[in-house]
Amino acid sequence: MNDLSSAAARDLLAAIGLVRRTTRRAIRQAWHTEPLPPAQSELLQLTASRPGITVADAAHELRLAPNTVSTLVGRLTAAGLLRRSRSASDGRAVLLTATEQGHSRLEAYRDLRAELAGQALARLTAADRRTLAAAVPVLLRLAEGMSAGDRAA
Repeated sequence: MNDLSSAAARDLLAAIGLVRRTTRRAIRQAWHTEPLPPAQSELLQLTASRPGITVADAAHELRLAPNTVSTLVGRLTAAGLLRRSRSASDGRAVLLTATEQGHSRLEAYRDLRAELAGQALARLTAADRRTLAAAVPVLLRLAEGMSAGDRAA
């Protein structure tokens, strides 16, 4: 990678990180509940989108150790956001499902995040909003390419 590409990559990732941190800070100030830590949030989102996923599959999907996912499952279950059940076909396998409370929390978080981002976007120029909208597909391809790089390693 040439120096220009390295600098652009560093700047891009720094900007994305700043947007994520700023978003989390804004949500903490606006929301009555402390946001979940990122790993718990990712696991809850995964179980909401794939009900009945196993701990092993969740660990693989999130690129975490199974014992780390088990710890996260315990915390989310204790908070009433996740339900564990045994697989009917393999009694050793634990199946994960987001509870109604878990779904509600994800929805409330998503809605507040979108509202806060919408307010910030409204303060940008129309040209900046168009530029960001045009960048979304590119960012998704970048994430896909980085994910593919993880699988190739």
